[in-house]
Amino acid sequence: MLKKSWVYVLISALLIGVLAGCGAADETKENNASSDGEKKTVKIGYFPNLTHIATIVALEKGYFKESFGENVTIETKTVTNGGLFMEAMATKAIDVGTVGPGPLLNFYVKNKEYHIISGAVNGGAVLVARDGAGIKELKDFDGKKVAIPVVGSTQDVMLRKALKDAGLKAKTSGGTVDLFAAAPADTATLFVQKSVDGAATQEPWGYVLENQANGKLILDWDEFAWGKESTNTVVAARNDFLKKTDLTKSYLEAHKKAVEFIKENPEEAQEVVIAHLKELTGKELNKDEVKAAFSRLEVTTEVNEKVIQEMADISKEAGYIPSNKIDGMIDLSILKDVSK
Repeated sequence: MLKKSWVYVLISALLIGVLAGCGAADETKENNASSDGEKKTVKIGYFPNLTHIATIVALEKGYFKESFGENVTIETKTVTNGGLFMEAMATKAIDVGTVGPGPLLNFYVKNKEYHIISGAVNGGAVLVARDGAGIKELKDFDGKKVAIPVVGSTQDVMLRKALKDAGLKAKTSGGTVDLFAAAPADTATLFVQKSVDGAATQEPWGYVLENQANGKLILDWDEFAWGKESTNTVVAARNDFLKKTDLTKSYLEAHKKAVEFIKENPEEAQEVVIAHLKELTGKELNKDEVKAAFSRLEVTTEVNEKVIQEMADISKEAGYIPSNKIDGMIDLSILKDVSK
């Protein structure tokens, strides 16, 4: 009986060793998805608009496919605002992609799982007034109603920054300016209906408001909020994706390549975006609109950490987040390796 018990103990120990080895092997596979031949999936998220041009170009030019290799399947998900993007990331429907810093920091202060790992676009947003609203300059927005893409969005935060500089505040912060959430594509109709007096919006919708709804440009992209340093779009990723260093590096290599292509080939890049968005939405953007809108943004991999912190400060003042402490949210370590 003693001998039999000893045999059971020996077998159990061997099984535990084997299982532990399997666990370690599985973890290695998880962290090195494309190096051992195992098929993996990367879920990339983005918005169907011009400020996500780097993601669109990387997809259309095959940069992601080339960088990830044949053992990685790429899935894409488009959303219409940052809140939906972050919700999709929280439920793991998106692993990595481009989003505004506003929604990301709103989630980060409640859950440290989300990080900015690269810049994507600076600028790309403008402040436009409706014709007949009596607005000639920023201070004239006193008592007016202004459309924003969504509450807590990057354009919301930028507008609050601009208003603060003019000595104004949003109604929700005890001021006189009414912020009204509306999809950017609907703002032209709102202008025509005189439902709003202005709009803080991303391109190409600013150009559309000027040329299709007779809007008046109050602050161009290099004047609105932080001007050319205004961070409109960043690359975001979850912690668990960042731990897969090889996949994160592959994404950023493709992203960087797309940024360089756009800078060197702006006209071709615009054509790529027009074709991509037509396939997605069934609507073809006007080439002149895209060209004009493109002149109002700057593609980049850089991140201005001071601006991001100020965005957090403004979001806290607005009551969107309980804290403006965002230490650790920006992680550019892998980007720096890619850039060497």
